[in-house]
Amino acid sequence: MKRYLIFIIPLLVFTSCKKFLDVQPESDVTKEQLFSTETGFQEALNGVYTACAGGNLYGGNLTVSNLDIMAQNYTFSNVTYQKIASFKYKDDVLKDKNSTIWTAAYSAIGNCNQILEQIDKQKGIFSGNNYSIIKGEALALRAYLHFDLLRMFANSYKYSPAGKGIPYVTTVGIKSTPFLSVQDALNMAIIDLRSARTLLSNTDPIIAAGYVVGYPNKTYPGGFTGKKQTETSSNTLFLQNRRHRLNYYAVCAELARVYLYKGDFPNALSNANDVITANKFPWTAQEDAFNTSVQQRDKIFYPELTFGWYIQTTDEVNMMVALFTAPNVAPYQPTPLQLDNIYEKSSIGAEDWRYRQWFSTVTDVTPNRSYLIKYTTNTAPLVNLHPLIAPALRLTEMYYIAAEATYDTDPVKAIGYLNTVRTHRGIIDLLPTTLNKTSFINQLVKECRKEFYGESQIFFMYKRLNLDIVAPSGLIYPASNNIFVFPVPDDELTYNH
Repeated sequence: MKRYLIFIIPLLVFTSCKKFLDVQPESDVTKEQLFSTETGFQEALNGVYTACAGGNLYGGNLTVSNLDIMAQNYTFSNVTYQKIASFKYKDDVLKDKNSTIWTAAYSAIGNCNQILEQIDKQKGIFSGNNYSIIKGEALALRAYLHFDLLRMFANSYKYSPAGKGIPYVTTVGIKSTPFLSVQDALNMAIIDLRSARTLLSNTDPIIAAGYVVGYPNKTYPGGFTGKKQTETSSNTLFLQNRRHRLNYYAVCAELARVYLYKGDFPNALSNANDVITANKFPWTAQEDAFNTSVQQRDKIFYPELTFGWYIQTTDEVNMMVALFTAPNVAPYQPTPLQLDNIYEKSSIGAEDWRYRQWFSTVTDVTPNRSYLIKYTTNTAPLVNLHPLIAPALRLTEMYYIAAEATYDTDPVKAIGYLNTVRTHRGIIDLLPTTLNKTSFINQLVKECRKEFYGESQIFFMYKRLNLDIVAPSGLIYPASNNIFVFPVPDDELTYNH
């Protein structure tokens, strides 16, 4: 792993306010100065979140870009996008994007390591539980970033655990970090996540019974207070909006995701159930998903998000419009027929909340197109029901993981997990409890594709299960490393040989 110049950019971003601090980059400020106060550590950690939520990572490339295109969610006339959808990894457009992701992710990892290198030396400066919270989040961020790089740039664990993985960088310095095997890199991520879970288990405010998840801008009738959120009630800005950070339950959810990738069903199920049984994340109510007021409509099932990247910034808002809903020019558009097939409109899908609420079909152009509107926001002075978030970990994914991890020992219970999600998405017909394993996996994949539309997670599921990818035209891309493994950037291979 070659050395990237690391800058710690302290930036606080929350739903309730935004605070920019004029702090010099590390080249001008010594580590001792930057990390001499608790506030300095908080600023540094917030800087990592801000970098991750930018367009180079989860505010763009790793949520609404090539991974989603390769999942065949759209139909393109543009040659460039067609190349991406057909896995032309040697083309410059893919090479440049892959290099950007690789560099940005390792830069963010480097900033996590800067924090982790200093925090134990300064343990005495922290108040309350902030030492455990900051260290836990930094470890979780480091693991989260490495795991996504592993899922992109290495073989899947199931088919090549001993194959070449990625560098798992845990130190600060100029020495190159060697590539680990897939198995070793995955185990390193698990170690970081388990450590983060321990640190956050008794310290994270989200665990408290009084921490109520909900909408920051919901209007409650008649002075009703029973379901009002408390996510912004802390007097300390740093401890507000825990779902916009890698909180305790988000770490459990990421552990469930990583263990499933490894094929460790017992641990995947245990961590998924920790999120499910906490009853912390309520199912989205129909009145919120279908509210006639544009201000009070939930477009992404916000209460169910265990963790999401806060991207309520002008650049990201404008990017989402440009990609999905800009009249006559937005490139990311499925055809209505393509959408009907994905959501099974002719059978169970006509009443699916996602099909009805996430898309707007335009019929005054040829061919007709459907706009994805889950990322649209209202313009000022209207107040949105919730901020613009790039979903990272959903309650529904925990049900999907629990279902897959349970099937071999209790197929009826596994199908029950899947039916629970379908019911909360407006699908009336329940899956029969007699599904065999092949049929069950087929139904699970179809359900996940609907839920993760525009979020890039379905590509990783295809890879993990080694499934063929079918284009809208019917062309089949056979499951293989040719489509599932992103080439490591050339300059990294040159440097780290």
